Amino acid sequence: MNQVNLPLGPVICDVAGYVLTDAERERLRHPLVGGVILFARNYRDPEQLAALTAEIHALRTPALIISVDHEGGRVQRFRCGFTRLPAMRALGELWLKDRDEALASARDTGFVLAAELAERGVDLSFTPVLDLDCGRSEVIGDRAFSGDPEVVAILAEALSEGLNEAGMGSVGKHFPGHGWAEADSHVAIPKDERDFAAIWARDILPYRDGVGAHLAGVMPAHVIYPLVDPNPAGFSPFWIQDVLRQRVGFNGVVFSDDLTMEGATVVGDIVARARAAHEAGCDMVLVCNRPDLADELLARWKPELAAESLARIAALQPRRVPAVPVERLEAARASVARLIASDA
Repeated sequence: MNQVNLPLGPVICDVAGYVLTDAERERLRHPLVGGVILFARNYRDPEQLAALTAEIHALRTPALIISVDHEGGRVQRFRCGFTRLPAMRALGELWLKDRDEALASARDTGFVLAAELAERGVDLSFTPVLDLDCGRSEVIGDRAFSGDPEVVAILAEALSEGLNEAGMGSVGKHFPGHGWAEADSHVAIPKDERDFAAIWARDILPYRDGVGAHLAGVMPAHVIYPLVDPNPAGFSPFWIQDVLRQRVGFNGVVFSDDLTMEGATVVGDIVARARAAHEAGCDMVLVCNRPDLADELLARWKPELAAESLARIAALQPRRVPAVPVERLEAARASVARLIASDA
């Protein structure tokens, strides 16, 4: 296999199945590509996943970042052969009964999540969800730890500590918060009619408190906050540069949410979306489930890539840790199983 030497670029795209096609190999060698996101369709069993990730990593130096949405609950892409992970709401409910146990369970959940992914060659999971459960958003719902921002901050920090113990960074989403907006940005354009003060005091608190210092990345929401800015947060210099970078002080990678989602269509075609996200402050943009649009973007987009942005992307390379002790992993798996049993 011919390996190319290229710095990691700003585009994350996906692949269709269990193995790479020739067209996908060519696409992943494009200079603008920096990572791959995997889905359930890319998973048959742990051995197949390990072979797929090994081939993706071997395409380039430095290796492409391989990511996945693997949160737990209903958002867990790899299941058979992986530990079943709880929805984050289960940790919030445990917090109401036993805070120490909830913190330990959150760390164990993060550790199992990261250790099992890393063993099979996955570098990054887009977790934790830092949105608040406001009882309004079905797309968030039990993916949130709690409706209390301080509880979200505490439990997300513990989960991130578990991820970090296994050598994996964490990505908070969906900044500044998707919990109040009722519509699903996959199929609609959600709006949150609250003012900035309300959002800053509640939804942004987890990013400002505790877990924010642990985040390798942040993913803005495809949500419009019309009293604050007319653009969806992922295309808003105000939300990304003024609030996230300056006021919150976040220095890691900012990922756009999927640019093929309905919530992104207000900006224009795929090149206009990538350009708007990049100019707003996103370091990396995701293009999922539309290889035709990925190819169009790679052919037509000519971004000017700032050195500091490229450095942030390069820093996503996973921190390799010594082999995970079997006793630690089994104890963490048992902790996760108890949490799921108690939530049944």
